[in-house]
Amino acid sequence: MEWYLGVLKQYAVFSGRARRTEYWMFTLFSLIVSIVLTVIDGILNMGILSAVYGLGVLIPTTAVCARRLHDTGRSGWWQLIAFIPLIGIIVLIYFLVQDSVGGDNEYGSNPKADEQVIA
Repeated sequence: MEWYLGVLKQYAVFSGRARRTEYWMFTLFSLIVSIVLTVIDGILNMGILSAVYGLGVLIPTTAVCARRLHDTGRSGWWQLIAFIPLIGIIVLIYFLVQDSVGGDNEYGSNPKADEQVIA
């Protein structure tokens, strides 16, 4: 839950880097919330809760994805590859599961190294 709230606190921060854990935990919690809201929508015959939630997390999802791509040494604009049917999604997922680029890069310091210094 800490990862989910951390991403929401950085609502529209597209600069910097995000670790794999931050990205995937946010994605997991967002998926769980979406499923719960969809079930509630189905029970209430509304369909609005999940739509409002989806619009509400659109910007944070895009921002954390951009930061995750920065962590792999790529521009956040690589998200647009997802618009290529099937192949684009596969390539984007491949980029998102890759390990961090060691050391600093043009997008900032390595968050994995920063966390080890603090611990």
